[in-house]
Amino acid sequence: MHFNISKIYCILFFTFCCPYILKAQTARDSLSPVVSLQECIRYALKNQPVLRQTQLDQEINERNIDIALSAWLPQLNGTSNLQHYFELPTSAFPNTTGGTTVTRLGLYNNSTLTLGASQVIYNNDVLLASRGAKYSRRFYQQNTQVSQINTVADVSKAFYDVLLSQKQLDIINADIARLRLALKDAYAQYQAGVVDKIDYKQATIALNNALASYKATQEAVKSKTALLRQYMGITAERTIMPIYDSVRLEQETRIDTMQMLDVRNRPEYQQLETQRNIQSLNVSYYKWGFLPSIGAFGNYNVNFLNNQFSDLYNKGYPNSLIGLNLTIPIFQGTRRLQNLRKARLQVDRADLDIVNLHTQINTEYEQALSNYKSSYFDLQTLKQNVDLSRDVYNVVFLQYREGIKTYLDVIVAQSDLRTSELNYNNALFTLLSSKIDLQRALGSLSVNY
Repeated sequence: MHFNISKIYCILFFTFCCPYILKAQTARDSLSPVVSLQECIRYALKNQPVLRQTQLDQEINERNIDIALSAWLPQLNGTSNLQHYFELPTSAFPNTTGGTTVTRLGLYNNSTLTLGASQVIYNNDVLLASRGAKYSRRFYQQNTQVSQINTVADVSKAFYDVLLSQKQLDIINADIARLRLALKDAYAQYQAGVVDKIDYKQATIALNNALASYKATQEAVKSKTALLRQYMGITAERTIMPIYDSVRLEQETRIDTMQMLDVRNRPEYQQLETQRNIQSLNVSYYKWGFLPSIGAFGNYNVNFLNNQFSDLYNKGYPNSLIGLNLTIPIFQGTRRLQNLRKARLQVDRADLDIVNLHTQINTEYEQALSNYKSSYFDLQTLKQNVDLSRDVYNVVFLQYREGIKTYLDVIVAQSDLRTSELNYNNALFTLLSSKIDLQRALGSLSVNY
């Protein structure tokens, strides 16, 4: 019996390696259809395209730093050339008789192999790259952090928006159930001759309005879910169903409103400070631009000379040297001075950017704090309205069945109950969004999920 070795290797590869490959793919793209807020944020931080772009920008910057700093390392170059003269060059020089002797110089074939090395000792450009590396690296890290915070805020708000619409669907669905029951009672009383057809028609109108509202809210859930998928970096083919715990949500609405604002906690502020440091480095760069550039070099050459091309590389004549070069910028048409003035103006502008951002952050914080306090007060007030409206509706509906109240009273109580429930849930999710804005304004919105 003959065995094919390549087939055996293939079988072993798929047996031992495929499970790990599949496991790695599953771990990288693992997200169940039913998701919590934490799962949505965790997935978005790994897969959101804009965030991944900032991470790639950070990696590109690392490569740019390595490219710039590579100038400090020795530079090695090898060159070669091959020349063939159809006619040798001539030279003339005086002879002993007072005349001129003309003779041809060199050989018809010559070739040179050169190995050159250079080393920067001092160079203002390379020094700027070395000093600016840490600030450049810090800038892109802060840029990634800003994108992460924006992603967390966008995903959280979109998640709460979907939950709000889902909760509205539940409220409208419960309202439809009550209206169907009221319609059934009104129709039964109409058939029994207790009331006229006005109650029956009013009940039908209210039910149709509720059904239309349910459909509109159902479509809103789809569009808001699509927005959530966009913020998470999920393709349209995948289905997600956000879940929540209403008790936990109410607990998560609380935040310490006595926290003091420190603008230095904001990554945007830190990023502007980093930009200002980079501009200051440019001032130093142009300020010391009059200093000479110093470098060392060394060459090793091998010359091959022969009139016969076939014998050209039979024997080489080597030579070598080392040396220093010094480049002094004497006059550049005031370009260095103009660049120095420009760099100083850019530093002044960066200072004003910082002042302006400081003011914007203070305003953003005051607005976020005001919105949070207002939403928190609304939530506490509207929570009482829900309980009161439910009690009123239950009493009025029983009285209507007993013939004490008119159907108009039922409609009013029904409308008040639905409005109270919708307002309460609007206030709840508005408060959660206000909390996110306040956390972002304080610079305390966590991205560690």
